[in-house]
Amino acid sequence: MWKCEHVLGASLAVQEVAALYRASTLAERRPVDNEERFARMLAGANLVITARARDGRLIGIARSITDGAYATYLSDLAVSTAFQGRGVGRDLIRATREAAPQAKLILLAAPAAVDYYPHVGFTRHESAWTLPEMANEL
Repeated sequence: MWKCEHVLGASLAVQEVAALYRASTLAERRPVDNEERFARMLAGANLVITARARDGRLIGIARSITDGAYATYLSDLAVSTAFQGRGVGRDLIRATREAAPQAKLILLAAPAAVDYYPHVGFTRHESAWTLPEMANEL
């Protein structure tokens, strides 16, 4: 069993969250080894939901940016592989939606998770676009 809770991203221990990202495989696509940048990611998200096991262990996180009225960008959904397939991700998504119920939930799926999101109610959007991060050329 686990408990989902709305928290301040800046209040989380960076090393604990980085360990979760590694345990979920999301670290392959996030700068968890750059502690300063990763800390800014956590602090900059204005909607963070965590899932903790009964023993207090961090087993999941949903990190989002929202205006609360129109759009919520769910930038990270990470669940420890030991807890995947048990409903933790679904609960994190539910809690995220409940925190901003009028906003549309938007995300970019990790390649390995493309088949997961339709299963929990998302529909594919064919016109999403991204720009890579700016190089250090400035």
